[in-house]
Amino acid sequence: MRQYLKSFKMLTREQEEHFLFNDRRTLLTSKYPFNVFRYRELPPLSFGPVTIFYGGNGSGKSTVLNVIAEKLQLKRGAVYNRSEVFEDYIRRCRYQLCAGADIPPESRIITSDDVFDYLLDIRYINSGIDKRRNELFETYFDKRSVSAEEARLRSLADYDRWRDVVDAKKDKHPNPTPYVRERVMRNVQERSNGESALMYFTEEIKENALYLLDEPENSLSAKFQLELKSFLEASVRAYGCQFIISTHSPFLLSMPDAVIYDLDGDPPRIRPWTELENIRLYRDFFAQHDTEFQRADSQPVEEQ
Repeated sequence: MRQYLKSFKMLTREQEEHFLFNDRRTLLTSKYPFNVFRYRELPPLSFGPVTIFYGGNGSGKSTVLNVIAEKLQLKRGAVYNRSEVFEDYIRRCRYQLCAGADIPPESRIITSDDVFDYLLDIRYINSGIDKRRNELFETYFDKRSVSAEEARLRSLADYDRWRDVVDAKKDKHPNPTPYVRERVMRNVQERSNGESALMYFTEEIKENALYLLDEPENSLSAKFQLELKSFLEASVRAYGCQFIISTHSPFLLSMPDAVIYDLDGDPPRIRPWTELENIRLYRDFFAQHDTEFQRADSQPVEEQ
């Protein structure tokens, strides 16, 4: 398994306080990302082939990913909001690469906004295709009513119009579908949001690169989260990828040998996934309903 990033150091509390005390801009503008970890100072971060930042909303897990991405100058799609002092924070961060490693040029950060934009793009494309299809259906019937004199080829400029007329009239069957099908691309294959989101990850993640994934489980059902987990594991094992992920998905947290930082802890520290609060809540919830699951399992399966 290949690895590129070995460690990363966010600012210490003393470094943050020194900057905030001496830079008057912070009196007039947002201090982000200063103060995000002021009362829960992050330890120096050490990375494995898979490293996960776990925590609830407001825990700072997305901030850590974006700071790392900007410091390493990784590719990104969606725009990331930053304050006037954001670059000052980035300059003070430090990182170490693994021996003999560089950050591959294909490395990037993928956020929920990237996935959402992709889903919207599919809808816009299909909307445009549907509009063009409707226009062609109308054109088909118009051209079938054109007289022989109107369809006559008078110049090269008339060729496309003449070909459309001939094609529309040569099929005696009134069904316009073949005519339309040949002139407009098929809709981008319609999938559920979950299927499309999973496809986005499998298309965007290439071989031999570092990827930062910000809550990739968004839009994914439990089934597709498991499929994403298997894909990421295969990408680490066989295709030389390293992943740094922010998530609270129990499926992704269960990835073998993942280094998991619990950002809800005080102080934040590495913990096994089985000790995380939300995971234990899931376990206790299903344990309370175990009798109902057993009852359902004992029922004969109804034939469809």
